[in-house]
Amino acid sequence: MKTRATTLYPFVPSGANFNAALAFFAQLGFAKEWEHDGLAGLRFGDAYFILQDIDVPEWQRNQMITFEVTDLDAYWSELGAKGLPGAFAGVKLRSPTQFAWGREIHIIDPAGVCWHVRQSRE
Repeated sequence: MKTRATTLYPFVPSGANFNAALAFFAQLGFAKEWEHDGLAGLRFGDAYFILQDIDVPEWQRNQMITFEVTDLDAYWSELGAKGLPGAFAGVKLRSPTQFAWGREIHIIDPAGVCWHVRQSRE
């Protein structure tokens, strides 16, 4: 192929409460760039996704997404200070853990999606 892909923008389910999901992702560092008809474009640095106002628990419990940050330990400290599990129902955090594929933290969002946050390789 002569054409190459440059970016991937996944659609992510919000779960039962779209506005709570928007508030949660703001706490993770994602800024809302736009919102229209049950969709919102969210960006954190070069990480971007489209939050969709949809609640499909089976899908949500089986979806995983990875993004990278420049300083995993600093990001973990920032998240820890926010008390996210107490502020948002269903949210869970797993501290930085070394895996065979790299060091990550895990975040279960209000919809049940598992986010893998890795140290950037740059």
